[in-house]
Amino acid sequence: MAENMGSVTLETRGTIAVVTLDRPAKLNALTPFMLSELARIADEIEEHPALRAVVLTAGGERAFCVGADIKVWSSLEALDMWRNWVRKGHRVFDRWATLRVPVIAAINGHAFGGGLELLATCDIRVTDPAATFALPEAGIATCPGWSGTQRLVQLIGPGQVKYMALTGIRINADRAYEMGLVQEISEPGNVLATAIALAEKISEQAPVSVQLTRQIIDAGAGTDTAMALESIAGALAATTRDAKEGLASFSERRKAEYLGE
Repeated sequence: MAENMGSVTLETRGTIAVVTLDRPAKLNALTPFMLSELARIADEIEEHPALRAVVLTAGGERAFCVGADIKVWSSLEALDMWRNWVRKGHRVFDRWATLRVPVIAAINGHAFGGGLELLATCDIRVTDPAATFALPEAGIATCPGWSGTQRLVQLIGPGQVKYMALTGIRINADRAYEMGLVQEISEPGNVLATAIALAEKISEQAPVSVQLTRQIIDAGAGTDTAMALESIAGALAATTRDAKEGLASFSERRKAEYLGE
């Protein structure tokens, strides 16, 4: 893949995965290839049963991600923009928001536009004190396109999102912490280590309890409620004696004798 398309890397450290946006020369601006890589890595994480937490970070020291690559999306026709850019970004970000394991963002630098929207898919956000955050889309005659008007509103409220999106103003790490956008500010240059330490703490907890707790918190906030209800109900039903009887009767081609146990 051409260097200017960027990459996304996955490194496993025991029960922790570290995923890195790797296009520092372009401030980690997202390309279609990087979106595809994020989707592929999400699938890989789901299929890795030993993983208990993920840290999402980026290469370089200047930026976590400054959003979508303007040169890419500005060259698209309107329908291609809708089909292959906005919709694809939503699918990928939704995938990250519903991973089985918790995701901690290690924000090593500026997070603008789509980069900020990607952060909103994470469960916990830790930032370097030098990072800034912004929704600059209105300044270039467009709108937030990857859930900035939806998922971010759930995270920090409509007033805060309007403040950022309608003005394009940058906020610093302290203001982001006050808003609830980030949960911790690390020592300068220490954000990745801080995020990994949190991931290690999560990994020490009972993994099924962590994953179920994450899912029901999201459901309580209105995210993927149907999936949470059905998956938890299905798991509970599978623990019953009737579940074993149902499978046995099916394989033995006989009438099931259910006891309600």
